[in-house]
Amino acid sequence: MVRLSKDTWYYAQKRRKYEDKYHFLRKPLFEIARAHPEYGYRRTTAELRARGIHVNHKVIEKLHSYWDLSILKNIKHPKKNPLRVLLREAGSKINLVQSLERIADFEVLYTDFTEIRYQKGRTKAHWMPIIDHCSKVIVGHALGESANTELALEAWGKAKFILKRIGQKVEGIIIHHDQDGVYIGYRWLYQVAVKDKVRISYSEDGAKGNVYSESFIGRFKSENRLLFWEQDDFKALEEVINVRVKYYNRVRRHSALGNKSPFEYLNRKNQH
Repeated sequence: MVRLSKDTWYYAQKRRKYEDKYHFLRKPLFEIARAHPEYGYRRTTAELRARGIHVNHKVIEKLHSYWDLSILKNIKHPKKNPLRVLLREAGSKINLVQSLERIADFEVLYTDFTEIRYQKGRTKAHWMPIIDHCSKVIVGHALGESANTELALEAWGKAKFILKRIGQKVEGIIIHHDQDGVYIGYRWLYQVAVKDKVRISYSEDGAKGNVYSESFIGRFKSENRLLFWEQDDFKALEEVINVRVKYYNRVRRHSALGNKSPFEYLNRKNQH
């Protein structure tokens, strides 16, 4: 009725009975496969005997095949990033912002990656803005097809250009972000922390520890969602984002700045 051959049926029944018979070996065999991935069935048999389990090596060979232990042994687990281990051990010390009582203009910058949908939701791009805590200025941003190190360094390069243009030193600034793989990677840290001498601050709890950035990104995307949604290609989306960033910096009023735009806030402050 199910168009199954007799040979296949009887083979499956025979295998099931065989696995049931030696079910007591399943746990130790999986333990040995994980602890000693280089062992074949002969060494595994010897390991079992050392544990006081005496079984013929032919049984172990067959069970290796039935339970796909060769696949399990070939799985390579990625090495832990040593910096991630250090960050975990450091605890709350990795967050440099939480200990600050007062924050001056361009003393603390926040950043994160976010996903932006366009082509009526069929396509996505990744955006990384860098925002100043006090003045609310978007000092740099970049849009790309992937949230990778190239995108992060592009955004940081633009931020450095703007900061130097308005007379702000890069050295000593704090950049706060989460522990995304890009932000604990060699290239990002070498450029930002070593070459540019910026202080790196990490969130202990992902997005929950980067509230300022999450709040900004949420508002920015909410205010422009339909505009982004309607763009037909990447270039058009990029142009729209550039326009909206200029609007945000130069025109949009912020209640936290006394209903002034970020640039107006800075201009008036410099006049005094």
